[in-house]
Amino acid sequence: MAQEAGDSGAALQWTGEAADLARAGGDPHLGSHGIVRRALVTLHDGNAASTITLARLAQSGGLPPRMRGLAAQREAQGHALVGDERACLRSLDRARTLLTGDSAHDEAGPTIGTTHVSDPAAMTTGWCLYDLGRPNAAAELLDRECGRLPSHALRTRTRYGFRRSLAHATSGEVEHACTIAGELLGMMPAVPSATVNSDVRRLARELSRSRSSWPVRDLQPALAQVLTPTQGW
Repeated sequence: MAQEAGDSGAALQWTGEAADLARAGGDPHLGSHGIVRRALVTLHDGNAASTITLARLAQSGGLPPRMRGLAAQREAQGHALVGDERACLRSLDRARTLLTGDSAHDEAGPTIGTTHVSDPAAMTTGWCLYDLGRPNAAAELLDRECGRLPSHALRTRTRYGFRRSLAHATSGEVEHACTIAGELLGMMPAVPSATVNSDVRRLARELSRSRSSWPVRDLQPALAQVLTPTQGW
């Protein structure tokens, strides 16, 4: 909640406390997942080096495959931020192997990480391709994976949907980007998110290059409403 409210410091503090409580309670793995969560905070803060370092710490061979797979995804996102395509794709390959293997599906206990994304490695690949400067490929992959999300998964749909819209806008498909964003902006009051807002701001900047386009002009009031701090989201 602190992260989605835009308070990274509090998010890191609460994540650390949760990990400490897990260790005190005898959970051998949740503390490592806390490291993955910390890497998510640093990712959205744009700190690629910390994201990569933290994600690597959470890939110990003694951890369950799913947890290591999620950590490998986060490492890939960190590499994408600095444009290291080779390291990014290596991490994504590792994540895909860990998340789709039989052992990942046989793990006991509650599922760690998203339950709404049917292929997390593919969705993360689409996310990373945008940061790697390949918006066309990102848009194609995100189109496919976002189409597989359940209708009730509002937060997940907005999180990846705005990245999808951004990829289309950067690819020059401005009208399509506006159509996607227009459908998502109405969900924002129900799922306020500082992390999603970071891509909304990037989308607004990208669309400002085409401000003479009528779809952009029509979308601007809704974009401005979401990004106005006085809304309290």
